[in-house]
Amino acid sequence: MGDTIVNQTLEQAYRAAATPIVIVGHVDHGKSTLIGRLLYDTDSLQDGKLAQIVESSRKRGLAVEWSFLLDSLQIERDQGVTVDSTRIPFRLGSREFVIVDAPGHRQFLRNMITGAADAEAAVLVVDAKEGAQEQTRRHALLLRLIGIRHVIVLLNKADMLGFDEAQIAQAESDVRQLLGRLEITVEAVVPASARDGDNIASRSERSAWYKGPTLVEALSNVQPPAPRLALPFRMPVQDVYRFDGVRYVAGRIERGTVRQGDKLAIGVQGQVATVAEVCRWHAPEHPVAGAGESIALRLEPDLVPDRGDLLFPAGQSENAPIKSARLRTRLFWLRGEPLRVGESFTLRLATAEHDVTVASIDAVVDLDDLSMGPGDIVQPDGFAEVTLAASHALLFDAFTPGLGDGRGVLVDRFQRIVGGAPLIGEAELDEGVLAIHPTGSRVSAEAQQRARGHRNGVFWLTGLPGSGKSTVARAAELALTEQGVQATVLDGDTLRAGLCSDLGFSPEDRRENIRRAAHVAKILAESGQVVVVALVSPLREDREQARRIIGEGFHEVFVDTPLETCETRDPKGLYAAARSGKIAEFTGVSAPYEAPLEPELRLAADLSEEEASGSLTGYVLRAVQP
Repeated sequence: MGDTIVNQTLEQAYRAAATPIVIVGHVDHGKSTLIGRLLYDTDSLQDGKLAQIVESSRKRGLAVEWSFLLDSLQIERDQGVTVDSTRIPFRLGSREFVIVDAPGHRQFLRNMITGAADAEAAVLVVDAKEGAQEQTRRHALLLRLIGIRHVIVLLNKADMLGFDEAQIAQAESDVRQLLGRLEITVEAVVPASARDGDNIASRSERSAWYKGPTLVEALSNVQPPAPRLALPFRMPVQDVYRFDGVRYVAGRIERGTVRQGDKLAIGVQGQVATVAEVCRWHAPEHPVAGAGESIALRLEPDLVPDRGDLLFPAGQSENAPIKSARLRTRLFWLRGEPLRVGESFTLRLATAEHDVTVASIDAVVDLDDLSMGPGDIVQPDGFAEVTLAASHALLFDAFTPGLGDGRGVLVDRFQRIVGGAPLIGEAELDEGVLAIHPTGSRVSAEAQQRARGHRNGVFWLTGLPGSGKSTVARAAELALTEQGVQATVLDGDTLRAGLCSDLGFSPEDRRENIRRAAHVAKILAESGQVVVVALVSPLREDREQARRIIGEGFHEVFVDTPLETCETRDPKGLYAAARSGKIAEFTGVSAPYEAPLEPELRLAADLSEEEASGSLTGYVLRAVQP
């Protein structure tokens, strides 16, 4: 009886929570105007805010401009775009809502994916005259990726069509068809004018033919978030504290309930402990805790979980989370450069962090027709299904719309979020394929920098044979070391004497030589070192491959010594041998050399060895300065 009352109390509290509503749309389709008008029509404006909007509009020679309510930063008003997400509480009758205003500009989609992550419903704003644009398709894909369950379409600026029923019906059909391809169910399509208030909170006389709900009515019909109390218990460990000799495991319950006496499994290892006490501070005591609560548990025996470990019911295999080292994810790619197979990141999942590598790109979304097809890369702001390989098995629940399960993000080594990555299940290993799980360093780039006193970097010297690359590289290595910089030189001949001794000088072998050198340079740089590579690397395409492998921190240095000077030096006698026909495909004689078009540093031919190495040393020091 007592537990029933507690469960009812928890469920009532959960249902009383505000319902998050995300509002998205193309940059010019009137999203901010809609939010301002909605708040005005529902009497949700703060005291004095209306007068402020009127005055701001008057100063600019405008009628009442509702978007000024949202665009609180001066730069946003000047540019006419919204650049950040905003959360605004408002009320419809007895219901509490939270508006999440998500930016529409393409470069601000990163803000949107975080702003919309917990939304229960979405209002997709579409200009009735212009129809769905590229940003509309991206936003629709994001709604599917995030798992928004309730979608309302507002056909804004319908007054520009004179509320013509036929034209609006065609616009509605186009949007429904778009969302239907994404398997998104539309709950209402409302023709409206956010500026004038038509069909926002009250019906418009200009659309007497429209019998559907107003926007306010459609929002009121959105069901509150489904209670998560009945689901199997999950609590990611936030931290472990010790007070007066007693250890407490703290975290936020993601779903389900927990009570004294429950047996819980801990993390991947599955150690079992019993809940000896459910603890709260500065809150009433209850024997049961439920979804959404931040609590602490005292366990017996006194085990010590790690941060990120998942607590879940012991002995219930049917309710256990998925355990796998290969993960399928629907990815939204946020980085400015394309994603390629083999790149490594940190997967953040609740309080846990896992080292993962992109094992395969399984399918890429074509934004024109929203179809899925094969692809080798994921372009910036692109969507794809990707397989991630972790260095060890991890626990997760597959992504479910309306829940927090499986909501992962990818973070690069500079702690920047580069991708939204909800996990959709375990990735099966193809027959005959080896499971390769590279491990990433647990030492961050910042920690490496603090330990070594400088940042890392790869400085790729390219030039004709005999141009002085190795000489300059070794001189710079000595100078850098004397100044406390940990530097390593990867010289072409040194690599070919060992790592690349199996390779010849055909275009294919040259490409493989450069690929291996780039991967070695990347590993050394990720350990915090400064790497100076001295390779002829004659083709731009091959040097671009090296840049892609190494990523940020790659610097191309052109040792610009003319062919005549190199041939006069001929320290190894190679030019003479090539001229006499003894060496085939020799760069500069019988094979091409493509000079860099825009190198980060050019070492001119008229520099002495000392001047060239000094120039390179100075450039490196500036680039790696903390």
